[in-house]
Amino acid sequence: MANQVISMQQIRAIIQFLEKGFSLRAISTQLGICRPTITVYATRLKNTAIRFEALRQLGDAELSSIVYTPVVSIDYSEDERRTDFNNRVTYFVKELERPGVTRLLLWEEYRKEYVSPFGYTRFCELIKQALQTTKATMRLTHKPAEMMMVDFAGDKMSYVNKSTGELIACPVLVCVMPYSKYSFVMALSDATIPQVIKGLNQCLQYFGGVPLVLKTDNMKQVVTKSCRYEPVFSEVLQQWALHNNITLLATRVAKPKDKASVENEVKIAYQRIYAPLRDKVMYDIDELNATILERLKLHNEKLFQLKDHSRAQLFKQEEQPLLQPLSSSPFVIKHQVSAKVQKNYHITLGENYHHYSVPSGLIGKQVSVVYDTDNVEIYYQHTRIAIHRRAYKKHDYTTNTDHMPSGHRHYHEQQGHNAHYFLDQASIIGPSTHQYIDQVLKARAITEQTYNACKGILRLNKQYGSIRLEAACKRALFGTVFNYRTLQNILINRLEQLDQLETYYQNDLFKLPEHTNLRGPDAYQ
Repeated sequence: MANQVISMQQIRAIIQFLEKGFSLRAISTQLGICRPTITVYATRLKNTAIRFEALRQLGDAELSSIVYTPVVSIDYSEDERRTDFNNRVTYFVKELERPGVTRLLLWEEYRKEYVSPFGYTRFCELIKQALQTTKATMRLTHKPAEMMMVDFAGDKMSYVNKSTGELIACPVLVCVMPYSKYSFVMALSDATIPQVIKGLNQCLQYFGGVPLVLKTDNMKQVVTKSCRYEPVFSEVLQQWALHNNITLLATRVAKPKDKASVENEVKIAYQRIYAPLRDKVMYDIDELNATILERLKLHNEKLFQLKDHSRAQLFKQEEQPLLQPLSSSPFVIKHQVSAKVQKNYHITLGENYHHYSVPSGLIGKQVSVVYDTDNVEIYYQHTRIAIHRRAYKKHDYTTNTDHMPSGHRHYHEQQGHNAHYFLDQASIIGPSTHQYIDQVLKARAITEQTYNACKGILRLNKQYGSIRLEAACKRALFGTVFNYRTLQNILINRLEQLDQLETYYQNDLFKLPEHTNLRGPDAYQ
């Protein structure tokens, strides 16, 4: 006990007993401290020449300066070995972070370079002191609604496939608002970027708003190129960020303390979500996530230790009102690929080998294709040149006629003609034309063989006008042959302009006149 420092409370007890006249032996018995220690402190108190009553009135700082021996600091500035070690310690700490580097290896290298080095034990002690200094933690202050931190939990959760009995492991996404510690946890089918986007969408819906910043580590799904100052995020995540008006940040490589809040929430998730569900069997991922949400609700509503509020209360009162509003619709993941316009003015979407048209003037150009589950957008030099509805039939074509050259468009229009088309065009000209076209379509057993004749008849409209064509069709309907050439002859010879033509047909134009040489049937009896 003589080599240990006793507490200030015990010092004040010694003063009280001395003031009352207790012997050193009696004080030792009362306080349970050995008599030599009592003797040392009693001597120091008596040597001050200050009355015991006055000593009791002193503060702890003044009294400690009297009874405690001042700590003697060792000045290593004059110690050449320590000075040399201090110059090397930064190098030692940095080298210990490299794979396979040990204290023993560093000490052996250090011993070869310095004439009078420290021993291995002292070397390790000094390294330990340096590491404790460099590993000091700093408390960071977060603003409400400013940031959301995201990470995957190291351990996965699982459910049982009913049909096969297989245990399906699911990665778990953890998100947290550092100011309130309000968190979101979700199991995903896998850790691919489409599932990450799905989880982030669900997270924003759960929070009921959008923070200003999303901070994540350098997971390969979201960061394509790590950099301390300007990390490169994947195209999909950048689209998600623009859609939700949120800024992306990444931590430094191998620096988990840069997102300490979510690292701590992962640890708490193990305790409050993983552990309570460790023996519960779920049979699909939806059931698993529903169960996780139940435990998550309890976690967010649980009071902080030594505080009178919970994560949920702090989030709803101080953070949620400051969040940006949610987008009108959730982000739909889009893919981007590059494609070359083929000679048939189509590009090929390799995911299902479907072909989509672009303006024919871009044949041979390299274009960018952005597509999702519903639409395909095609860009050239950052300008959208085409948009198509997504089709999933392999090796098929989706073509916009406006993209065709004029000759191709004209041929396509002809190829697309049918009986209804010709009848509709004839109806515009007049009822007689409609009736005549109908007779032309019925003139042959195979209707398609009459299409060229119908095209010719409709072209007569451009050459002679709808009035003459309608009159010519009216005259031609009295005949028995219905074709293009009949109408053409009528129009060339202007027969549709003869008013008596209809009368000639109606009054038996070719009937023989009566005369005296005409004999009836009685003459042949």
